[in-house]
Amino acid sequence: MTKQIWLNLPVKDALKSKDFFSKIGFTFLEERTTPDSACMLVGEGNFVVMLFGESMFQNFIQHQITDTKQSSEILISIDAESREEVNAIAQNAKAAGGSVFAEPAENQGWMYGCGFCDLDGHRWNVLYMDFSKMPQH
Repeated sequence: MTKQIWLNLPVKDALKSKDFFSKIGFTFLEERTTPDSACMLVGEGNFVVMLFGESMFQNFIQHQITDTKQSSEILISIDAESREEVNAIAQNAKAAGGSVFAEPAENQGWMYGCGFCDLDGHRWNVLYMDFSKMPQH
């Protein structure tokens, strides 16, 4: 069966995207970074997000790339360790040239999160979840 799953995202400039995500706090495998791609690691399990230049990505999918100014194909959610980390990621995303489409706020009494767009308009959801406050059914 499968050994691993990773996410591939099209970007206009892999090295600029690498710089953007580095400023937010993500790490990269330098040995897997080229002018047209960057291998980003997310979380404790080192989930791989590959950032591919659009021409390389389009060659893989053999289909049109979604226009992120018009629609979203995916919402990428990542967890945070604290409310402060959510705030810091939102602030760092803005400072690195991204935009925040949902300012940090509480949601449903047990989640605290924000939403930001990266340089290519991909939407990211950052959540701190306090499961001790989660309603029980």
